[in-house]
Amino acid sequence: MRHYLVVCGCIWGAFAATPGSAESKLPAVIAHWKLNGDARDSGSLGLHGDNHGVTFTPAEAGEKSSAAVFLGRKESITVPQAKTVQLGQHDFSVSLWLHTNEILDDDLGDVLSQYDPVSRKGFHLTLRNNAGITNSSPNTRQLQFGIDSGTEPTFQDLGRPGNALLGFSISVHEGELYVGTCEPGKGEAGHVYRYAGPSKWIDCGAPSAANSVSSLAVFQGRLYAGTAKYRVAGSALAESENTNLGGGIYRYDGDQKWTPCGQLPQTEAIGGMTVYKGRFYASSLYRPAGFFRYEEGEKWTPMATPNGKRTVCLGVWNGYLWATGYDEGNVYRFDGETWTDLGRVGDNTQTYSFAVHQGQLCVATWPSGKVYYLNAAGAWEDKGRLGSELEVMGMMVHNGQFYGGTLPLGQVYRFDGETRWTLLRQLDETKDVKFRRVWTAAQYAGQTFWTTLPSGKIFSMEAGKCVTHDRELPAGWRHIAAVKQAGQLRLYVDGKQVAESTEFDPTKFDLSNDQPLKIGAGTGDFFNGRLKDLRWHGVALTEPEIAKLAKE
Repeated sequence: MRHYLVVCGCIWGAFAATPGSAESKLPAVIAHWKLNGDARDSGSLGLHGDNHGVTFTPAEAGEKSSAAVFLGRKESITVPQAKTVQLGQHDFSVSLWLHTNEILDDDLGDVLSQYDPVSRKGFHLTLRNNAGITNSSPNTRQLQFGIDSGTEPTFQDLGRPGNALLGFSISVHEGELYVGTCEPGKGEAGHVYRYAGPSKWIDCGAPSAANSVSSLAVFQGRLYAGTAKYRVAGSALAESENTNLGGGIYRYDGDQKWTPCGQLPQTEAIGGMTVYKGRFYASSLYRPAGFFRYEEGEKWTPMATPNGKRTVCLGVWNGYLWATGYDEGNVYRFDGETWTDLGRVGDNTQTYSFAVHQGQLCVATWPSGKVYYLNAAGAWEDKGRLGSELEVMGMMVHNGQFYGGTLPLGQVYRFDGETRWTLLRQLDETKDVKFRRVWTAAQYAGQTFWTTLPSGKIFSMEAGKCVTHDRELPAGWRHIAAVKQAGQLRLYVDGKQVAESTEFDPTKFDLSNDQPLKIGAGTGDFFNGRLKDLRWHGVALTEPEIAKLAKE
């Protein structure tokens, strides 16, 4: 068992004098924030935090300490002196107790981060509920741990599921990645496929006879699919020979079994699905506008829409359900009873997708090809155009950086500050077509997966190195540990290893930067939950050591 005796002056001087070098050392315990009523470091280095709105609950029955409460708005703790801790290429670990509620009205957000988005160097520990990524809710309670050192993303062609024209929807559930397709040929139908490795897609069946599975989401621990008769001519392609209407929602029961959960009235295509305050909602892609709440069995309750306008892609952030609009280029906000119109976004006529970047709600648009964010005054502010593209669709914050997919060239861009977007790669290179789309995205196996039209191919993107726990993290108190050891990252929940990254060359990852450590904040969203007993270790903890911490 490793002993944690730290001689402050000797060890601190050694690793501070030559940050990142092979000779420098990190203390076994860099810092220990008990979060028992304050943000002070009880370790020998005195890395005390500056509190920005975090409150502390009394100790609950049977517990020895209180906890720090983060509401997911702007509450955080900043540790300025942590910038003197240069991780370099060293091993390190993070361990903490984390609590989340079962019923949510917000993303879960960044737990811990020391990262410079300009140099793209540092690390993050994040818990994400991605919702409103075009038509899907691709990630639910997904734990992520990532590092980067200014590397450039790499892409891999993972092949085409079935006879897909498009990967219309995407979602991660119980350790697996699922893609819903549009297969528009005569006698074809939209299927759901499970990823089993590059160019390996296992057919999970067709929920209905419609040409598309347009939306995927997880509700109460089960995967649900929404179907559509997608009007392929809207992507400047020959119209589908499959005329069967969609608008039905189905629950996945394994293998190729799908249980009907209702047909939405006057709905030929599901637009979006999401979970808000514990209730399941769905919308209509085409007119007439439709917005529905699931009750039970096959029963759905029709709800009002804002001024009769379509509410298509559905996201959840800062206490509200948010919806994009295809009728007037607006964004709408729903509180569970009524809608509020947030106004038109720029000069656009359609809004397509949501993401949360640096604590701000961002929306994708047509035809400006720009991303906008909602500022503190409630106005939409320009975040820049992606090249010369006309439409932004799937967007994702992954491993510290913000990415977007486009039309008409089917490209992926990275946001590099202010209004700058850097082209990374064109994914769909189909010849002799007017429109190519990078439609939607999900995070899985430490990477981001992108879907395309009209090639129907799926691509993975690796940016830095990341590990994800691809099962929904249960609500309540959980002990979390993240470990970087040599060329691998590992995640632990309640003392047991739940995920590990592929191996990498540790000499290519110097994590040193001049940024403060942030608790409850990062480049995604502010954390929504409670934290206590946060320890930053300058060593790679062993599994027995983590198991011991998880019992304390």
